[in-house]
Amino acid sequence: MSRDIDVLVLGGAGVDTIVYVPELPLPYADSYHIDSGIRTRAGQTGDFMALGLAALGLSTHHLDLVGDDPEGDLVRALHREHGIALTDVPQPAGTKRAVNLVGPDGRRLSLYDTSRARPGDRLPEDTVRALAERSRHVHVCITQPCADALPLLRETGVGVSTDLHDWDGENPYHEAFAYGADIVFLSAAALTDPEAVMRRVAARGRARIVVATAGAEGAYLLADGDVTHVPAVAPPAPVVDSNGAGDAFAAAFLHGLLAGETPERCARFGAIAGAHACTIPSTEASAITRDELLARAAEADPAPSRP
Repeated sequence: MSRDIDVLVLGGAGVDTIVYVPELPLPYADSYHIDSGIRTRAGQTGDFMALGLAALGLSTHHLDLVGDDPEGDLVRALHREHGIALTDVPQPAGTKRAVNLVGPDGRRLSLYDTSRARPGDRLPEDTVRALAERSRHVHVCITQPCADALPLLRETGVGVSTDLHDWDGENPYHEAFAYGADIVFLSAAALTDPEAVMRRVAARGRARIVVATAGAEGAYLLADGDVTHVPAVAPPAPVVDSNGAGDAFAAAFLHGLLAGETPERCARFGAIAGAHACTIPSTEASAITRDELLARAAEADPAPSRP
């Protein structure tokens, strides 16, 4: 069968309501006046992954449970606008949604509505298999019920990546993803010893590459048994919002991987794309293009150093 899809993205379709607040944590008050407005737009982790991959020129297909509701309409419209194929499986509980509080320094606090999922939810196995067999790679979001698709993906032999986001290294929910993917991304924000967690992921699971992003401190790359530090990249404009930076990093890394680049070069691509994402307000759906990525990578490409 022809591999006409570069990357299949499983899960992570939803809608965020963005509120820019004067500070985080937000002190208690009876009310706040939000002069910048309160905006609701499509775009959770899977949407941003798909958007980032498509902007980099990769043929992308997104599969998830989506409700027949106004939020679902926003998700479907986002994919139509950017020419991204979407297979939306009906979700009677409704489309995933969240409220993101964003501080002046770009940090965010997300409030996820867990009522829009049910214990028995599943992605149709026939649909997952058919799309996976057409794909060069599958990126699995940690949203429910994507963990149940991992054994089936292994049967197809397709390469799998995942993003554990701010995993603390202990929460058992993340373990199926951490130990079931070939490429594992995570944030170092909740880790006291990122290298120890990265090595544990590689030792206990299937991962041949583990990347821990650390914001302004850059990222850490575990590949071929060695951990190297990947320097941060200066953003091309003022930082306004960190929302979507991790997804941008992962999308650019996978772009490099599928192009045959070394893990170090892939991580450099990720750092560039993540820095770019921090200059885009959460209220917008935009991603770095392939030409922009390659141009910035050509400007400076220092080799990673030992931490």
